[in-house]
Amino acid sequence: MSATPMEDVMRTKINEAFTPSTLIIRNDSHLHAHHAPMRDSTSQETHFHVTITSESFKSKMQAARHRMVYGLLKDEMSQEGGIHALQLRTRTPEEEQREKERQA
Repeated sequence: MSATPMEDVMRTKINEAFTPSTLIIRNDSHLHAHHAPMRDSTSQETHFHVTITSESFKSKMQAARHRMVYGLLKDEMSQEGGIHALQLRTRTPEEEQREKERQA
């Protein structure tokens, strides 16, 4: 049994649906454990920051990209002890390359 079953499911679903060139999943649950809605939660996997770079996002606005990811993870977001918060960063390979060039 994995110590990160929610992250494992997310990684599998995102990889299968979007074939990302970059996928970073950061579990930020520990930063939110003190929040009232989280006090009784037994899950250590409720808050995530996810960065996805994929050709699947070409010609789509950010809102549409986010809807694609939310739709993919709807079961994980609706279950008891599931994902409570999901912060997304979605981009195309070209957008990622431009960002790297700006940072250089």
